[in-house]
Amino acid sequence: MVLGATGFVGGAVSEAFTAAGYDVVRVARNRPAHLPESSFVPLDVATAPPAAIARIVTRWRPAVLVNATGGWLATEDANRLYHETLVDNLLAGLALADTPPRLVQVGSIHEYGPVPSGEPIHEGISPRPQTPYARTKLAGSEMILRAAQKKLVDGVVLRSVNLCGPHVTQASFLGFVLSELRALPPRRRLTLRVGDDRRDFLDVRDLADAVVRAARAPVSGRVVNVGRGAAIAVRELVSLLVAAAGFPPGVLDLDGNGEPVASRGGGWTMADIRLAGELLGWAPRIGLHESVRDMWEAAAR
Repeated sequence: MVLGATGFVGGAVSEAFTAAGYDVVRVARNRPAHLPESSFVPLDVATAPPAAIARIVTRWRPAVLVNATGGWLATEDANRLYHETLVDNLLAGLALADTPPRLVQVGSIHEYGPVPSGEPIHEGISPRPQTPYARTKLAGSEMILRAAQKKLVDGVVLRSVNLCGPHVTQASFLGFVLSELRALPPRRRLTLRVGDDRRDFLDVRDLADAVVRAARAPVSGRVVNVGRGAAIAVRELVSLLVAAAGFPPGVLDLDGNGEPVASRGGGWTMADIRLAGELLGWAPRIGLHESVRDMWEAAAR
C-alpha cells in the first residue's frame, strides 16, 4: 500500500513494488484516469479519521505500507497538516488495525538542517532544521521512530536527498528548469540566475529501489540516508539537462538578470550512504546523465 501514490515519489515506488512482484494498492486524494478503481483507494490521510484508515488497512491487509506523501508546501499550516498531522493519523489508524503492516517513511535529508560545506551528512548528526518543510518532515519521522522504539509499529525512515528522474514534479527546482526549457521559443536563450550550491541528487528510481529493500530488511526504529553520496554543482546539473534536451551550450545563460533560481534546502548536501549499504544492501545504480536524459524524454512524451 503506497500513500501518495499519484506523486513523483509515490508513482516510482508503486512501479518498483510492482516490478518486484507485489500487488500494489495506491492511496491518494484523487484517482487519475489511468489507474484502475480496483486497486485504488481515494483518501486524504491527513484529514481522515483513524478509524477510516484502520478499516482500509484491515480490508486490504498490506504486508508493507509506504508513506510517500508531502512535499515543499507553501505555508507552515500546510506543511504541518501533510507532514505531521498525517503521520499522527496514520499511526493512530495502524494502532486500530487488526494486522499492522511494515511501515516505510520516505523522509528528507533536509530534516538534518544545514551542515558545513564539504561535510558528509550521516545519521548521527543532531537535526537542526530551519525551514517549515524540514521541521515538519522531521516531526513526522520522529513520531514513527518513537512508535517503533516502543514496539507500537515496525517502521523505518529513509532520508532521501533531492531527486531527479522521470516525471519530476514541476514544483521542484529541476521541474521548473525543465518546464522553462520546454517553453523556450526557437533561437532564444534561457536566462537564469543559479547560485553556487552543491547538492546530492538521486534518481527517483534508485530511491524506489531503496524503499523496496527497506520493506524487506529486518530494520526497525532506524534512520537510513539514501543518496548518491556525491555533491554536484547545481549549475552543472542544469547544464546536463540542457545537453540532454538537445540544446546547444549557448542557449543557457546562468548569470542572467532577474530573480535567482535555487534548489531548495541548504547550500550543501552530500549524504553518507554507508549505512544503506550495510543494512539494506543498497547502492545507487543510475547516473545523473541517464537520469536527466530520462527526465527530459518523459516530459517530452
